[in-house]
Amino acid sequence: MTTAYNHLLIYVVDFKNDIIGDENAAVIYPIILPDRLEVILTLPGQNKLRQYTTKIPRDQVESIITSLRSSLLDVAGTSQVKEQSQKIYEWLIRPAEVELTNSGIKTLAFVLDGSLRNIPMAVLYDRQQQKYLVEKYAIALTPGLQLVNPKPLQRLELNALTAGVGKERFGLPPLQNVARELKVIQSKVSRSKELLNQEFTQTNLQKQLQSTPFSVVHLATHGEFSSDPEKTFILTWDKLLKVKEFDKLVRTSETNRSSNIELLVLSACKTAQGDKRAALGLAGVAVQAGARSTLASLWSVDDQSTAFLMSEFYRQLKTGVTKAEALQHAQLAVVAKENSPYYWAPYVLLGNWL
Repeated sequence: MTTAYNHLLIYVVDFKNDIIGDENAAVIYPIILPDRLEVILTLPGQNKLRQYTTKIPRDQVESIITSLRSSLLDVAGTSQVKEQSQKIYEWLIRPAEVELTNSGIKTLAFVLDGSLRNIPMAVLYDRQQQKYLVEKYAIALTPGLQLVNPKPLQRLELNALTAGVGKERFGLPPLQNVARELKVIQSKVSRSKELLNQEFTQTNLQKQLQSTPFSVVHLATHGEFSSDPEKTFILTWDKLLKVKEFDKLVRTSETNRSSNIELLVLSACKTAQGDKRAALGLAGVAVQAGARSTLASLWSVDDQSTAFLMSEFYRQLKTGVTKAEALQHAQLAVVAKENSPYYWAPYVLLGNWL
């Protein structure tokens, strides 16, 4: 074993009890090494780590992930997605199936390595049961090992700030269903404030975040996540809001009441293709700055299906399920209408899944 890998094992042991505060959740850590793929599994209530290895060169792992990512972006690529993603299922999930079943696991939280961050774990395909992973488990991502104990979304009436840009701005194409998406959310969340098009400026967003303790902030607009801060942005009406400015908006402090943000939703944003660290972009910044969890997408999808998924997501949240379970049910609702993973697979929940 490499020294770095040994250090990681120690790190996992030190923090695993802090990570698993959910008795129905398991945490999975895949580590891509030059000559093999190592996977560490932690289960609630168990001090012993489960570790399993697949002997496969890194370049072969990367090649399969790259092919899968390409197939996911093809609306007609469902059969290729199943073929490619079942290989990753065999590496990450198959060796742990018995433990997961016997432990009554309902949620899988992944700490992903390298290019694995740019594919959705929901799409991993079990060829024996002919089911995607999302049909078996709720799924969440964690940006790192040092996480506070996950806590449930406050079971109070949700208070949402919704904002979006539906018109063409700065060369970015219009999003025809943004207004509809925000109206649907308002119908699901009775306490909500809307900033649409001209009203969605950096100044107005900041004023709202500082003046009202919103539990949910939902941004329906163009955006891109990249490991390069200069290429990471969200679109407001008056500018491309860069990652440092965005960080300031959600950073917690005694004077900034955005510390109450339980969930940040970045609708219509996407990760930068080919960037292994892109998935940690804006979503990771939001979690690090104080938003307890972020719902974002790995690629841009049809905004009509996004509006439908978001409507179902908020409907599920109101029933009292966890955020991860709400996303799972919403994705399955899209699957029932449109089987292609292109439409339902890109959404990922980063951070606190309860």
